[in-house]
Amino acid sequence: MVDPRMLTEPVHPPYAAEGSLLKRLAAEAWDHLWPWSRSAFQRQRAVQAASLALAAAASVAWVLAAMGQLSAGTIIGWWFGWSVFEVLVRLGAKPYVKEGPWWGRRYRRASRMDMVCYVGFKNLLIGAALFIGLKSAGLLLL
Repeated sequence: MVDPRMLTEPVHPPYAAEGSLLKRLAAEAWDHLWPWSRSAFQRQRAVQAASLALAAAASVAWVLAAMGQLSAGTIIGWWFGWSVFEVLVRLGAKPYVKEGPWWGRRYRRASRMDMVCYVGFKNLLIGAALFIGLKSAGLLLL
């Protein structure tokens, strides 16, 4: 059980103090797309290697979908599986979420439910954008 006081403690990601708006936005975009951290690679090499393999497999699934080789249901299944795994990876590597408005710089330690909501919504938006792009290009089998 996580102590509730820990969840309100401020957390400071490495990029949060960046002065330049452009650098901070680029670092935050990277933070959203790349769930691993350098320190997590040092602690759990086997888990991180497995997660990179799963990420590569999920990327291959999206490429196969773009080539018209996979159905929408298969892609949704892969994306859901990746999202569950990403929650576990992020809780170990980047256990924080933004507190307050999206443009703010305040972060706090994430509970499991915080991370489920963050990853679920983020991946829903990314998945929707990819589906719309593939469907618009006529590459998605339905």
